[in-house]
This record gives sequence, structure tokens and C-alpha cells, in this order.
Amino acid sequence: MRYENAIKLLGLAQRMQGSVLGLSLYDIEEQLSCSHRTAQLLMSAIKEVFPQTEEAPAFDDFKRWRIPSGTLDKLVSFTAEELVGIEAAISVLERDNLQDHVSSVRSIRDKINLSLSGKEKSKIAPDVDALLEAEGIAMRSGPRPHAEPHVLEVLRNAIKAPSKVRIKYRKRRELEIKFHTLLPYGIILGHRHYLIAWLDNPKANKFLPFSIPNIEEVEYLDEGFERDEEFSLTAYTERSFGVFQEEPFDVVWRFTPEAAVHAKEYLFHPSQTMEEEQDGSLLVKFHAGGKHEMIWHLYAWGDNVEVIAPQELADEVNPHRRTWRAFP
Repeated sequence: MRYENAIKLLGLAQRMQGSVLGLSLYDIEEQLSCSHRTAQLLMSAIKEVFPQTEEAPAFDDFKRWRIPSGTLDKLVSFTAEELVGIEAAISVLERDNLQDHVSSVRSIRDKINLSLSGKEKSKIAPDVDALLEAEGIAMRSGPRPHAEPHVLEVLRNAIKAPSKVRIKYRKRRELEIKFHTLLPYGIILGHRHYLIAWLDNPKANKFLPFSIPNIEEVEYLDEGFERDEEFSLTAYTERSFGVFQEEPFDVVWRFTPEAAVHAKEYLFHPSQTMEEEQDGSLLVKFHAGGKHEMIWHLYAWGDNVEVIAPQELADEVNPHRRTWRAFP
């Protein structure tokens, strides 16, 4: 068996052990981007190498297989890079003030450390220490989002249930406190954290973002609701440049030749395309809403970017550009 195939086979076995429902041939085709015949050959090899493979209880039209938990434990090892990646994730979560996630990832790290033998720890520790010193992530100074761990915990439990919640909410720039009963669907994490929810109101006609730092109190109502199966948090966020929703429009920005190399490093939007022009400038095109958040971002590029389309955005940005000494 070729080396690449052996790696592919082991990866498939790990997925089968980690899957409660098991994997079908269709799942293998999708995950490995292979033909049906290749999926059949891989499954035959799995059964030969791991005779513990069992057929999972059927819940749809596909036959599924899984490997009992614990079968591959002795085959799983961790590299120094993987352990440092976990430490980096903890640092980033601490930087963004996501303390509940920090606790979860630390728990994963501790469980991994407990699973390592003394010999494994002594072998990998020097590399981990060296990488941590070389790639340490400093805590960023300046503003960062604040979210009460209790609020996030209640919201996540409600989303998983799913269950309605009642919040005490204060809009930004407003002193008035309002109470809302919501059907929570998802949380968007970023420079500010938002709950995406549907108002429990007959007049409600769209999903709304609620700034989590502005949720002063939250109550889990233990009142279930039926989720809209057509809602996708990914699709919701991809409609906009940021959080605020509006009808998407065609966007074209031109970055100067001096800024082009830096702009290429950015994913401004999942739908973006980039075109380099003869003079070295860079055209970035995508389709999304979120005009005000675009303005906030474009301001940081100063006169190194020009808005080509839409005209309304160009009118609000281009006349007010300034010269900055550094790129964002």
C-alpha cells in the first residue's frame, strides 16, 4: 500500500471511530472527493485492517459503518505543532475575551496531556517549549469585545435546545431598556459579538442581530420552538460585509499598486474575486450588503483604496480619504 493511501486509510478510520452515526460510502465520497468505486475499496481495506468495524444502526437509506471507540487510541499521537496550535487558540480566545471558550479549550488541552505517556511528554516537550517561545501570541492592547460568560452560556444552551429566551436589552446610543422574548438561532463572534434571533412576535418578518454586550440580563424560558430548517448562519453572514443586514449589492474597490500586495492578504468577503491591473493596482469585487461597516473598514486604508462601485458608497468614501503612513 502506498504511503499516501495508508495516511488516507488511517484518517478514514479515525473519522469512523469519532462518528456516532457511522459513515456511508456516500459520506466517504464527499469527504475524500473520490469515486464510488474508490470508496468501496477503502471500506473493504478498513474492514480488513480493522476487523472490529461494525455496521451502525440504520436511520436512512444508506448503510453505515463505524469503528468502536478506543480501537485506535494507541495509533493516535500529537505533534508539537498541534499542541502549540491549542495554546495559540487559547491565547486568541483570551485576547477576544471569550472566557467560556477558553475554559473549554483548556479542558481539551489538559485531557490531551493526561493521555500522553511520560515518554511521549519528555520527547515532545522541548519542541513545544521552543515553538511557544518562538511563536508566542502577545495579548493585544486596546479595545476588545466584552461578553458576560453567564449570558453566553445561557444563549448557547438555548440555541442547542432549542428554547426561547427573554432578554433585558439596551440599544447602543439609547438609554431606554427593553425586554424581548427571542427565538435564538446563532452567535456571531467578531469585533463585537451578536446573537442572531427571531422576535417572538407575530409582526416579526426577519432575523435580527442583538449586540451581546448590550444584553444586561437573559432568562432561559424552557419553552421550546421549532427551528426554521432553511436558516443557515453561514448564508446569513455571507449576505453582508459585517453583521448588519441589507440587500446585497455589487462592490468594486481599487487598491493602489503600493497597497495591492497587502490587500491580497485579506479575505474581504467569501464571494470576492481579485484582478491585478497593468499598473499594479488591484481590483477587489464581491456581492454583499453592509455599507456602513464597509465605510468603517475602508477608512483605515485612506487614499490607498478607491471605491468604484456602488456609486452611493463611492460618494461617501472617496471625498474623505486621508493619507496614512501604514496599512491596516
